[in-house]
Amino acid sequence: MTRQHGNAPIVVGVDGSERALDAVRWAAREAAGWNTPLRLVSASGYPDLYIGATLPPPGGLLDELEQHGNNVVHEAELAAAAEADVEIHTQVTPDSPIPFLIEASTTARMVVLGASGRGGFVGLLVGSTTIALAAHAHCPVVSVRGQPAPEGPVVVGVDGSELSEDAIEFAFEEAALRDAELVAVHTWSDADTEAVFSETRLQFEWEPLEEAEQRVLAERLAGWQERHPDVRVRRVVERDKPRHQLLELSRGAQLLVVGSRGRGGFRGMLMGSTSQALLHHAECPVMVIRKEQGE
Repeated sequence: MTRQHGNAPIVVGVDGSERALDAVRWAAREAAGWNTPLRLVSASGYPDLYIGATLPPPGGLLDELEQHGNNVVHEAELAAAAEADVEIHTQVTPDSPIPFLIEASTTARMVVLGASGRGGFVGLLVGSTTIALAAHAHCPVVSVRGQPAPEGPVVVGVDGSELSEDAIEFAFEEAALRDAELVAVHTWSDADTEAVFSETRLQFEWEPLEEAEQRVLAERLAGWQERHPDVRVRRVVERDKPRHQLLELSRGAQLLVVGSRGRGGFRGMLMGSTSQALLHHAECPVMVIRKEQGE
């Protein structure tokens, strides 16, 4: 994943829906916290509307879509300005949302989207568009849903993989930004052969599996706790499926941070039941971290 810091903007896809405005408000607060610009974009997907059509689009349709996009970003700009003092840029494009947002992600700190919407971003976080974006974006993707608790913790899923290291890094940064507690969640199962027969467990003379998993989490967090000594950390290690613990902890959390693929319970998170549970039922915003191919 390309790490964008400095003045990299936070990109928000807007479509005129109330959920999109929720995403704008969340992103405005985030941009103010990081002192980075906010980029509000509306993509109508005009070229996709008539692929394979036998008749040309009505003359003026593009003008109507552009006007609608201008109205949408203006409304979003007002919402952002009312939420936080932040530098705001707007863009209206006839491009299709998926390739446009993927391209935008190459220079973004994160891409933020509402949990659902209408227009160009319809169903963005519950269907193929989200899966495509999460599979190809070059920065974290945030689904703003539920009611984030202002005083709640940041929750991160940890499975011991390299990808979860990235999730831990982002989670520590977000917790430090908010002066919030960080809850690190690690689940295990005695049916997980990779854990049962792990090399590190063998080195400790076949220590009990639960103790081994406690140690795995402690080791994963140690370096990051040294870098962020002011972040309060609570560890949760349970014999359970990850989605159960993460969904439960999303109640009363400010943010839930997860990797899009890894080992064990988080493998294929964005393609299976865990991702569906989080994207449909988490009660706080969800930040998805992915690893680009070849890294």
